[in-house]
Amino acid sequence: MFFAVITLFPEMFEAITAYGISGRAVKRDIVQIHCINPRDFAEGNYKRVDERPFGGGPGMVMMAEPLAKAIHHAKQLASQAGCTRVPVVYMSPQGKTLHENEVHDLIEYDGMIVLCGRYEGIDERLIQQYVDQEWSIGDYVLSGGELPAMVLLDTLIRRLPNTMSDEQSAVQDSFVDGLLDCPQYTKPDHFEGLSVPDVLKSGHHGNIEKWRFLQRYQRTLDRRPELVEKVELSPQQKKWLKDLKA
Repeated sequence: MFFAVITLFPEMFEAITAYGISGRAVKRDIVQIHCINPRDFAEGNYKRVDERPFGGGPGMVMMAEPLAKAIHHAKQLASQAGCTRVPVVYMSPQGKTLHENEVHDLIEYDGMIVLCGRYEGIDERLIQQYVDQEWSIGDYVLSGGELPAMVLLDTLIRRLPNTMSDEQSAVQDSFVDGLLDCPQYTKPDHFEGLSVPDVLKSGHHGNIEKWRFLQRYQRTLDRRPELVEKVELSPQQKKWLKDLKA
């Protein structure tokens, strides 16, 4: 999968390119991540990428022209990589909130060009002319789009084939089927007066699967009850719930 990230702080993305699952995916050429600094496309001795907003007001606004040139460059890189389905994505608190269903749709693209805003945002004309999608990671404001962009990249990369040593882990994550994940335990058996549930040490896979589902269902009901209403349960899961309530 191809990623071009347009950012004033490309060094921040070492967190994605050099560490963990995403770092391994880069080393294995499962993904390409290019960081493009719009200052490289700015004019003048100072390479300015921001200006005061028309109409007055606090802060600065990122200028359209350097960003447009950076996007054109990113599209050239995508074309050279043989990627054609590569939308321009703007990380913005005004965008649609990213959820698991959208993540599954986004990994169907060949890649994406991710635009990271700063200051008070970017010139609206750039958005109108170049941006295909706007995404938010929550109803709050950060100093820039870099952290949301890293969240987007990480959640996409970990779902690509051959990126995780145990790919079942991603399948069983919270939200994948609409429910939160179940409690997890490891050694030692006893910790500060608390013990690992006996069922997890029983070796009975059917009972373990049932316990984990019931834990996931109850945890979701307690913490995110609005999610339970949307979950499609299998016939076996419905039977487990019926037995529990009986």
